[in-house]
Amino acid sequence: MEIQSVGIIGSGIMGNGIAQVCAASGLDVVMVDINQAAIDKGMESISSSLERLVKKEKLTADQKSATLAKIKPSLNYADLKDLHVVIEAATENQEIKEKILQQLDQTCSPSTIIATNTSSISVTQLASKNSNPSRVIGMHFFNPVPMMALVEVIRGLQTSDATHQAIYDMSKRLGKEPITVKNAPGFVVNRILVPMINEAFFVLAEGIATAEDIDAGMKLGCNQPIGPLALADLIGLDTCLAVMEVYFNNFSDSKYRPCPLLREMVAAGQLGRKTGKGVYQY
Repeated sequence: MEIQSVGIIGSGIMGNGIAQVCAASGLDVVMVDINQAAIDKGMESISSSLERLVKKEKLTADQKSATLAKIKPSLNYADLKDLHVVIEAATENQEIKEKILQQLDQTCSPSTIIATNTSSISVTQLASKNSNPSRVIGMHFFNPVPMMALVEVIRGLQTSDATHQAIYDMSKRLGKEPITVKNAPGFVVNRILVPMINEAFFVLAEGIATAEDIDAGMKLGCNQPIGPLALADLIGLDTCLAVMEVYFNNFSDSKYRPCPLLREMVAAGQLGRKTGKGVYQY
């Protein structure tokens, strides 16, 4: 299958980023969300992102207009019916993702590939909610999607070779560098990254150093472009907590215990950049 059309479920940070790179690559995109306010915010984010590229002279004004014209915002799942691929990019919650995949199973053409942008939830388990699990695959983009080169292509136990090859090739078309990953909690990058972030919260909670010094230490000592606590604010503390809970529940290993400070900050609604306050103030 040569993929020409893509649906995106969710117009948040990940969803609108995926929509942008798909449209910029010449694919026809339908971006679906639950209400008009969310859709409008997503389209505004895409326009702003493209405008920054225009100002940096990495994109022309005509290319920006052409990219935006490729994206159809929608509140209706029926608009996804005949698309080649649909990518679920909803919040990192298994129950929500399962409901979306069940709805897509009823809506989409039998030939539509269904991808999930999960960062930690079992693709095998999500695929089991579809009547044809061989067409379900993980397609894990990284934030910010237009800038980050990596896509983890995650094969569930049921994923067919044809589905894998189509999504691997599509990732290349988007200008990304895909890696193939077996289904396992956290896959590769987040399996390593999020426990490191969680450990940074333990270091902060124990008063070993300030947030600024923890981040400076990891940038200067480990050559990281952004410190783990600032990265947590960028990812969203609620997402970091959800990922750690998936690890803890799946591995039953105390090394994946979420830091109590991380839990406390999420309970307080201090989720990072998206709420204006996390470890740092924005």
